[in-house]
Amino acid sequence: MVVLGALVGATQAEELAGYSGADLYRRFCASCHGVTAHGDGPVSESLKLMVPDLTLLSRRHGGAFPADQVRRIIDGRSIRPPHGERDMPVWGFEFRAAGGDGGQTDQLIDRLINYLQSLQH
Repeated sequence: MVVLGALVGATQAEELAGYSGADLYRRFCASCHGVTAHGDGPVSESLKLMVPDLTLLSRRHGGAFPADQVRRIIDGRSIRPPHGERDMPVWGFEFRAAGGDGGQTDQLIDRLINYLQSLQH
């Protein structure tokens, strides 16, 4: 069973290693936040709370993109009260499983953060 887990982790790492920030966003975020990150993904209507428009993060933070805050949300270190019982998946766990040593995990999260920053209005 441990061997199977190692094989799954290796497969995930290999699969995600080639993902761009846009690829990661489409795979892990777009179902709720929408393809254009406006909070209008297909799952958003079934959620109790409004899904935030991720293109307005900088505007909501005085013009500065809150990269550290976004990182803590993605990797699970920051629990957002509206997320309650982790209604928002924390993809850092998935990235850690794929990244193994942490270096690749950080790279995956960096790619996603850089992509989100590129979407700011």
